[in-house]
Amino acid sequence: MKGALRVLYTLDVLLEKIKQSDKQYDVNKIIAAYEIADEAHSDIKRSSGEPYITHPVAVACILLEFCMDTDTLVAALLHDVVEDTDTSLEFIKKKFGEDVANLVDGVTKIGRIQYISREQQQAESLRKMLIAMGKDIRVIIIKLADRLHNMRTIDSMPDQKQRDKALETIEVYAPIAHRLGIRPIKDELEDLAIKHLDPIAYHEIEGLLSSKQDFRESTFKIIRERIEERLKNDMPGVKFVLQSRVKSVPGIYRKMFIQGKDFDEIYDVYALRIITDTVNDCYNVLGIMHDMFRPIPNRFKDYISTPKP
Repeated sequence: MKGALRVLYTLDVLLEKIKQSDKQYDVNKIIAAYEIADEAHSDIKRSSGEPYITHPVAVACILLEFCMDTDTLVAALLHDVVEDTDTSLEFIKKKFGEDVANLVDGVTKIGRIQYISREQQQAESLRKMLIAMGKDIRVIIIKLADRLHNMRTIDSMPDQKQRDKALETIEVYAPIAHRLGIRPIKDELEDLAIKHLDPIAYHEIEGLLSSKQDFRESTFKIIRERIEERLKNDMPGVKFVLQSRVKSVPGIYRKMFIQGKDFDEIYDVYALRIITDTVNDCYNVLGIMHDMFRPIPNRFKDYISTPKP
C-alpha cells in the first residue's frame, strides 16, 4: 500500500473485500457491528477531516488481508467505541458475545497506556502487550492494524505528534510485529516511521535505489536466467522458487546512518532468494551457488544450520 492513493474506506469497500476473500464470514454480524460503530462515531471526524468511521473500517480491511476471523473484524469495527463514545462493553458483550467484548476491552486497555518517559513507555507497552497476547493474540493483531492505518494517514497530524507516533511505532509496534512474524506490517511500520523521523535520509536512500533501478533489473534478469538454467540441469525434478528482493529502506537506513556504512558497502541491498522443499535440496543449491559465484571472504553465513530467530 506504500505510495498508494488515499482510499476512503466505506462499508461497501469492506463488503467487496469480503466477497473477494476465500474465507467464509458472518456478513450480517459484520454489518451490525458497522452500523453500531457508524452511529457511535457519527459526530466525530478524523484529523484529516474524514468521517471517523473510515478508520475502523480501514482496520478491518487490513485484518481481512491477513485472513482474520469474523469476531476479529467485528472487534476491529468496534475497537474505539468504548474508549471514545458512550457505548458500553456490556452492550457489546450482549450484542456480539463475550469473545468480541474481550477483544474490544483488550484493545481499549492497551490504548490507555500512558507514561512519563519514553523508556518507561516502551518497556511498559511491551509488557502490557505481551500479557494481552497470552490471553488472545488477536488483541495485538488488531492493535497493529490500528497503528498501521494511523501511520498511513499520519500526514494530517501536527508535526510533533507525527514524530511522537513514528518514534513509538518504531520502538514498540514494529518489534512486536517482527516477533509475531508479521513481516508485511513490520516492514511498512518501519518504513513509515523512518519517513517521518528522518525524511531527508529516507529520500536520499530512495534516490540511491531509484538511480540504480535499471542496472538492478538488468543484472537480476541475467543472473536469474543463469541460475535457473544451472539448477534445472544439475537438479532435474527438484522444485525450487527463485525470488528477487531489494533491501527495505529501514534496513539500508540502519546500516548507513546507524552503522556508518556507505551505500556501496552494503552487500545485500539487492538479493536473490532460492526456496526449496527440503534442507538437503537447500544445501545442494548452496553447493551449486558456491561453484557459480565466489563467496566474499568473511561474508558467508550459514543460516541453514543456524537460522535467525
